[in-house]
Amino acid sequence: MTSDANRVPERGPLPKPSGPDEAREYLKASAFPAPDVQTVTMTGTEFTSVCPKTGQPDFGTVTIEYVPDVRCIESRALKYYLWSFRDEPAFVETVAARIADDVVYAIAPRRVTVQVTQNVRGGIAIVATATRGT
Repeated sequence: MTSDANRVPERGPLPKPSGPDEAREYLKASAFPAPDVQTVTMTGTEFTSVCPKTGQPDFGTVTIEYVPDVRCIESRALKYYLWSFRDEPAFVETVAARIADDVVYAIAPRRVTVQVTQNVRGGIAIVATATRGT
């Protein structure tokens, strides 16, 4: 079981995450019992990461759609988790796969689909989708 020390503070400013590894522990610790819902969709419209080749910021949107089993993602913990990518060098495809894997780690949903849409940069837009479960 994860301790309360790994929970995102319920009030006040969030501490800056050290990276996705730490932040996924908060995602897991803050999960709550799933109510009787069939699908949950969460969209983060201010997602940022860093291009591993150029060091330039990449901006975009992350949409997480999952079918809960026993637990659900808490939205404040998700904000913290997504923030952890801000200084993380990663390709958009890698980000989609990592988020899908971390959602599985945190709440073990029946199914999850993560879509990361990178804003146009250099005339190219990228949409990467990762699905886990059946």
